[in-house]
Amino acid sequence: MALTNVSLACLRCQVCVRLGWGTNEDLIIQILAHRNGDQRKKIRETYHETHGEDLLKDLDSELSSDFQPAERDAYLVNQATKKLTASNWVIMEVACTRSSHHLLSVRQAYHAKYKKSMEEDVAHHTSGDFRKLLVPLVSAFRYEGDEVNMTLAKTEAKTFHEKICDKAYSDDDLIRILTTRSKSQLNATFNHYNDQFGNAITKDLKADPENEYLKLLRSTIKCLTVPEKYYEKVLRLAINKLGTDEKALTRVVVTRAEVDLQRIAEEYKRRNSVPLDRAIAGDTSGDYEKMLLALMGHGDAC
Repeated sequence: MALTNVSLACLRCQVCVRLGWGTNEDLIIQILAHRNGDQRKKIRETYHETHGEDLLKDLDSELSSDFQPAERDAYLVNQATKKLTASNWVIMEVACTRSSHHLLSVRQAYHAKYKKSMEEDVAHHTSGDFRKLLVPLVSAFRYEGDEVNMTLAKTEAKTFHEKICDKAYSDDDLIRILTTRSKSQLNATFNHYNDQFGNAITKDLKADPENEYLKLLRSTIKCLTVPEKYYEKVLRLAINKLGTDEKALTRVVVTRAEVDLQRIAEEYKRRNSVPLDRAIAGDTSGDYEKMLLALMGHGDAC
């Protein structure tokens, strides 16, 4: 986006802020939802240079949540450690579905905003097996390449099988493998597990379907290997429950819009026989609906 377009977008945002968000929903949606993260960052910087103010503070939190993805994710994790909004699943999502460099940026943003480490807060607000899994997950810096050690994959598939048979679901070796290996390596390991032992590893981790730690462990494996299947389920539950779970729906659409939302939408349609945009449109309304659909690519940029 050229600088002139950035300046124009800033001017339009300034007009909306001065006139009041309440009468300018459509214009704000057109300006922000159709830009990617880098473009929104540039708009924020230019807005500050031009007007001496922070656009994020001038717009409400729902609207500004996607300007800086690292700041947004730091906020999500912080909220997930609060007593009234606690969610081990949100912490796990951020830890497992972001790139190593992005997760590092999230930890840095957390330091800057909350004056303590993300690992410190996650450790303080979790306990037992949940803490044992989540703290190394949020601390991880995985190799991002495609190289795989097939011998190691076979060995570690056997390790997983032994630990699962012994019901040692929080064994140190199991946690170490899950929290340090690259996603490519883990995919190879779980493929070997399926081939060697005849079941998907997530199926063998359903010995106690009501065990909350095992649910989180299965979701961790899904997020690391097939995140579109994990997010499809989150969306399905958010849309189908009595009264839409707007927090979950917003979180998925906003955080995955520039990552893999198209794959998630394809998985949603395959699983539910309904296009995701149609499901969202049927379950939401007004400016909230417009913003979500704009993030999915509907409509034109202003």
